[in-house]
Amino acid sequence: MNRRHFIGAATAGLGALAADGAMARSGRGDPIAPYRTPYKYPKLVLAGSGVKGSFDEKLVDCPFVFSHEGRFCMTYVGWDGTGYQTGLAESDDLVNWRRKGIILARNPDDPITRYNIASASILRENDLMSPGRLIKVDGHYVCAWHAYPGTGYEAGPAVIGLAYSKDLMHWEKTPPILFPDGGAPWEEGGLYKPYLMKVGRTYYLFYNAKTKGEPWHEQTGLATSTDLKHWTRHPASPLLRNGPKGSWDDRFASDPVVLRHGGQWAMFYFGLSTDGKARDLLALGDSLTDFRKVDEILVDAGPPGSVDEKFAHKPSIIHAKGALYHHYCAVSGKWPNDVRGISVARSIPW
Repeated sequence: MNRRHFIGAATAGLGALAADGAMARSGRGDPIAPYRTPYKYPKLVLAGSGVKGSFDEKLVDCPFVFSHEGRFCMTYVGWDGTGYQTGLAESDDLVNWRRKGIILARNPDDPITRYNIASASILRENDLMSPGRLIKVDGHYVCAWHAYPGTGYEAGPAVIGLAYSKDLMHWEKTPPILFPDGGAPWEEGGLYKPYLMKVGRTYYLFYNAKTKGEPWHEQTGLATSTDLKHWTRHPASPLLRNGPKGSWDDRFASDPVVLRHGGQWAMFYFGLSTDGKARDLLALGDSLTDFRKVDEILVDAGPPGSVDEKFAHKPSIIHAKGALYHHYCAVSGKWPNDVRGISVARSIPW
């Protein structure tokens, strides 16, 4: 069973936390206020192209939104029925997106990326209230990707690697930097979405990973480097662990995005619960190795008939036009005929 099927097959209604258990803080002095994006856009802003033979024919997933040379850009992954590949889109308003084409394609001659390669993040500014401008290293942009060894949707134990570019369209990837082999039991089943950032002279690579067997659990850990080549797993990993049974993240605590605001660090992530829903959540910390979960859902699955009635997950955060924008993967319908695309919520009304 692949990851998408596993999420889609989760049994509804088991141990869900009641909505009134969430924090209800508001107004002055509210520490969660800067991170909230309660106003959802009611439609998908990017969906599968439907173009036969295109890399994103069937669906799109995993947004990473940033600003570049006066416009907004988004990397995303597309699925064509065989595996993941990565594309780029651009926008003037963070809602209407123009596809620019594929930027990371699978390579049938490479045993690592012959079926999949998914860029998950590009090194960018760390501040929550920044427009997400990219940062260069030795004249190059740096992206972190992951690749699954099997044909199909997220099939097999994935690895993590880096790639370098001068123009965002043409990337040169390096050999993988992290493998599930040799990791701790929480990550032996495969490595998922990496988030790359730099603080001082140190590079931080947050990533989620899964245990072996089925049903598996996903949690979030950290590796660090000073040269982007030699990486050390942090001994405190997993930094973000599954919650107790019935909590929003008792199955998955996944897809980290880490930003700084007001002297603290914010980790946006998604949780999968035994109620069958995936939701975007938040943890806060005074350091990059110690996060406390916030007892509040940032972006919840929507009502029946909405674009995110099943899942509202896989966050991407950018501040622009006087508001915080929270792009995410929205899923509706029932597996295997569900609709998976990208939508957005923001901090002010539409």
